[in-house]
Amino acid sequence: MTHRIVVTGAAGFIGSNIVRGLNARGITDVIAVDNLTQADKFRNLVDLQIADYVDKTEFYEAFAHGRFGAVDSVFHEGACSDTMQHDGRYMMSNNYAASRMLLEACIERGTRLLYASSAAVYGAGERFSELPEHEHPLNVYGYSKLLFDQLVRRRLHGARSQIAGFRYFNVYGPGERHKGRMASVAWHHYQQFRERGRVELFGAYGGYGPGEQKRDFVLVDDVVAVNLWFFDHPRHSGVFNLGSGRAQPFNDIAHAVVNALRARAGQQELTLQQMIDERLVSYIDFPDALRGKYQCFTQAELHALRSVGCDHAFADVERGVRSYIERLPQA
Repeated sequence: MTHRIVVTGAAGFIGSNIVRGLNARGITDVIAVDNLTQADKFRNLVDLQIADYVDKTEFYEAFAHGRFGAVDSVFHEGACSDTMQHDGRYMMSNNYAASRMLLEACIERGTRLLYASSAAVYGAGERFSELPEHEHPLNVYGYSKLLFDQLVRRRLHGARSQIAGFRYFNVYGPGERHKGRMASVAWHHYQQFRERGRVELFGAYGGYGPGEQKRDFVLVDDVVAVNLWFFDHPRHSGVFNLGSGRAQPFNDIAHAVVNALRARAGQQELTLQQMIDERLVSYIDFPDALRGKYQCFTQAELHALRSVGCDHAFADVERGVRSYIERLPQA
């Protein structure tokens, strides 16, 4: 069976990894949609097989008018993911209005929609389950994602095709270098250690000790695997958390990155305390700009994901970061 697939944000971090996952299955009839104003994102597409490339400014209206023929599924990863973006009109236009147009077109055309939401919808809450009472975003990015999730919930019952949204937690892995300051902590630690011989973490904040704030870190390979599981199981719709289900401190990321790079150099592993004593890991004051806007703890509750039968086993930080570092350049 042949599939025509659209991937928005295809030159981005998660989008390009989804295209890679589709290619690994022999699926190459892929329409890649993105905005290459930031031209260096093209590198994420170079070794992928796609059928066409369409600029995002042209795509949404053209798709609504059926320009691309019979499309089986849309993986909608395109969004402004800069949580420090203060232009609310831009954020809502990019993340909500465009997604709404796509959703309505998919429902009308019977096209399946698998889309990226975000754990940012939960804000500083203590529970991370897919229920309205736990959804309190701290910034307009989180709100733009929540508003679309709310629309999806209202439209699910009238849809004749699959609509599945995934609330990504802290994703890391190959293909994120273009994201700059919005790249994962693992990427920044990798860069810092190669350039300075040490990594920096935030100091004490929010009742947590230095580097002890905890997040649910999820390897992009696992994100792709869950997306493709839903692609294989078109009967399942809804909004689902997509994280490892395991909160780990930022210190664990630093520890894993440094040891992975030391192993590459033929050096022995160190404990975190040894790294601190040798000033390979250090701490900086928590930035004023993030106070009150920062999630000190996230951990995906996976009941909804497991309840539909997705039993994917997620990598922990130690294994996932080692796998990531092994795929990054040595020079």
